[in-house]
Amino acid sequence: MHPLICGHCGEWDPEPDTGAGPNLLRCASCGLTRPYLRLPLLCVAGPSGTGKSTVARALPVALRERFVVLEQDLLWVGGLRDPAADHRLFRSTWLRTAAMVQQNGRPVVLCGTVAPPELEHLPERALFDGVHYLVLTCAPEVLTRRLRARPAWRGWDEERIDETLEYQEWLVAEADRLEAPLTLLDTTGSPPSDTVEAVCRWVLERAGGATSTSSMG
Repeated sequence: MHPLICGHCGEWDPEPDTGAGPNLLRCASCGLTRPYLRLPLLCVAGPSGTGKSTVARALPVALRERFVVLEQDLLWVGGLRDPAADHRLFRSTWLRTAAMVQQNGRPVVLCGTVAPPELEHLPERALFDGVHYLVLTCAPEVLTRRLRARPAWRGWDEERIDETLEYQEWLVAEADRLEAPLTLLDTTGSPPSDTVEAVCRWVLERAGGATSTSSMG
């Protein structure tokens, strides 16, 4: 099932070759192809404090018939906290995980702080039929208040809050200019139920017909 290991010769292929067809992978070592289902990856992203965790808790119920919802922070453990190359190991691990999950015929909705520059250049990006990004945002003063109210163990000092505000400004400014454009969703005045509904609409629109009925032919 591992998307980078050939089931025939057992070799590891760090550069997946999807050129053999939309639902095939070609092994770089033995040349044989194997069935592989490529579906869209739906990323629900945005700075901390904009409502991602609240949305992530509700989405599995709202989308369970057609999608698999995963929370990115589940793998935020010691071995994956290497800051080199924008946490490349962490990002690659998530793409491989999502690539295996989608072989069950359901697209993955990945909730977490992520942006196109952290995923689009990775070899594993080729394992998906497009990666789409929905970025939650909120008014700076509201974001600041939410982060200051978090428990002390989470470490939200003023410096970290300022960095988060700058990150949000960058996302908004670059939304249309990144290699994969961002869809922005302002959560400032919306109750959680409305935000969840808006996210579900976006997921369904971007996924289109890519559901469990997808063919491996």
